[in-house]
Amino acid sequence: MQVFPKGFLWGVSMAGFQFEMGDPAGEAIDPSTDWFAWVHDRSNIKRGIVSGDLPENGIDYWHRFREDHDIAKSLGMNAYRLNVEWSRVFPKPTFNVEVEVEREEKLLKRVGIDEGDLAKLDELANKTAVEHYREVINDLREKGFYVILNLVHFTLPIWLHDPLLARASKLRRGPLGYADPRFPVEFAKFAAYVAWKFGDLVDMWSTFNEPSVVVEAGFLFRNGRFPPGLFSLDGYKRALVNIAQAHVLAYDVIKRFDRKKAYSESPSEAYVGIIHNIIPFYPLRPGSKRDVVASKFSDHLHNRWILNAVAKGWVDLDIDMRMEPSEVFEAYKGKLEWIGVNYYSRQVTRDRTSIIRILARIPAYPEMVKGYGNECQPNSQSLAGRPTSDFGWEVYPEGIAEALDIAFEYGRPVLITENGIADREDRLRPHFIALHLRVVEEYISQRKPDLRGYLHWALTDNYEWAEGFRMRFGLYAVDLETKKRIKRPSADVMATIIREGTVPDEYLKRALEVVKGVRLSL
Repeated sequence: MQVFPKGFLWGVSMAGFQFEMGDPAGEAIDPSTDWFAWVHDRSNIKRGIVSGDLPENGIDYWHRFREDHDIAKSLGMNAYRLNVEWSRVFPKPTFNVEVEVEREEKLLKRVGIDEGDLAKLDELANKTAVEHYREVINDLREKGFYVILNLVHFTLPIWLHDPLLARASKLRRGPLGYADPRFPVEFAKFAAYVAWKFGDLVDMWSTFNEPSVVVEAGFLFRNGRFPPGLFSLDGYKRALVNIAQAHVLAYDVIKRFDRKKAYSESPSEAYVGIIHNIIPFYPLRPGSKRDVVASKFSDHLHNRWILNAVAKGWVDLDIDMRMEPSEVFEAYKGKLEWIGVNYYSRQVTRDRTSIIRILARIPAYPEMVKGYGNECQPNSQSLAGRPTSDFGWEVYPEGIAEALDIAFEYGRPVLITENGIADREDRLRPHFIALHLRVVEEYISQRKPDLRGYLHWALTDNYEWAEGFRMRFGLYAVDLETKKRIKRPSADVMATIIREGTVPDEYLKRALEVVKGVRLSL
């Protein structure tokens, strides 16, 4: 019996930096991002902060996009999420395009971008990149895909973020990227320009992919693997607040400049959301008040902070989990129409004794417990007896239901925008897909949610940030020498589920033999 509803979006997600580069002639190389500088830095390579793999040796989506779109179509997919790289569109600074800015007390409220400003931005833009992205999106549209366009997937232009200088100066010198005071307005200019140039082709927009991940990984780890890779609680808070401000400013300008409906089935001409990594957090000791508070604090910061800011207007400036009247901003309420959920695994937490908790006046100093969630050994078992991926991430399908619960608390439609596993040998991926989609099936059957679709990460192997090419997430493997796409068995599993509209019982039976102890009844 078909469970997934008619009109359900089936597809894949991708990010430009991870997929685009790799042609032998080097035509697709984009050296203008913070991540390009980060992964090429010799000190980072020597210290093991990055792998030493380089994105210019990647899978060459820039030239092979038609082939990849055909592959996705052959699997029965009807949706594709991608982004335009800010650094490709604006390889040079946009600081000199001055725009009017309004504030609401401590935060930016509105940016006054008009047609004249867009014309100035157009003079600075790389028209070749703009036309290329239009060609990519048009190819998707011609092949029947519903396109979701994301604006920023981690990378920033080097003129807005010099991560090596930021780290060396301990954020005293910049540009400082997400923590830079200029970031929200510069992002709003970029968003306005992209809406103006691509509004006739897309209706469904996302401002950011995984904002919690980029600020945590960038600002909460000494020798961190994401730029700028340092511990700064002040930098973390500044980056969080900047992203909230940037989203709100962009929400308004996207709606102002995307005036054409590209798909008849879209809710509006510009349907604006955010793509968010959601992790269920569990206390190591449920009877320990400190561990319970640590898990709630982790949930607040990672899962709810940004959604509270752009849906409810609560910008928790001091990150203490207490809503104060001075932290509620009317201009920020309701700036969210849909939520993208990226789900990979869970986390188990405990409170850690630290002077930082006292100095920062925060309710807990959470520590992720090794042996669970993303803190496991690769290709082993978690302490709960679950298999782990090449990345050391625990297979925990039940968590996708809890991630959806968190998203649906905000009363918006939800789209699963990433779900996948690093598994070079494809030993777990078929079972990972079957189990997660069976949990989603049960969720749909029992709760009748406004769940719009499921996008897998990823169609093909790609460049996994600091890990380089070691982590293979693709339904299709890629030979990095020839760039040939090679189907893995999991691709047929995905295609069968899409075609039948349900997870076949034989897939589920095999999966439960490999992944023990999964609770499927919600």
